[in-house]
Amino acid sequence: MQRIILLSLMLLFTTVLAGQAAEEHPSAFDTFLTNFDYDTRADMKASSKQLIKMIEEKKAILLDIRFTEEVKTWKMGFGLQIPLNELPKRYKELPKDKIIVTACPHKDRSSLAMAYLRTKGYNARYLTDGLTGLAESLRGDDAKEFREDTGCCP
Repeated sequence: MQRIILLSLMLLFTTVLAGQAAEEHPSAFDTFLTNFDYDTRADMKASSKQLIKMIEEKKAILLDIRFTEEVKTWKMGFGLQIPLNELPKRYKELPKDKIIVTACPHKDRSSLAMAYLRTKGYNARYLTDGLTGLAESLRGDDAKEFREDTGCCP
């Protein structure tokens, strides 16, 4: 019985020490949230029009973070595709010298991906109008001009 009590106390002590160490060394997400202000709020967003301009200027890339099955069903034809659930293992594939604009059909998953990438040191934003908004922005002549301007989507 004494052995169980001693092991329980050791486990409790170890847990308390681990908790104190975590408080002394905030995570990257803790730091992101602590430094969050109105400038950060504005800087973390990009509309489709802003994204198109940044891609044409070679300042940004689109990161589609949808599940593989979704991308197989429909895709934009440009940018990179890393599913959100694979991002922790694959984020190093992304260039550090470009703005990474994360996207999903709306913006729920892309905002998670943006926050994650910011904790890893990337200049990341999320697409405010989602891939559905981007598709709407790249119709007809706009799509033709985008292809000509960027050389993408052969």
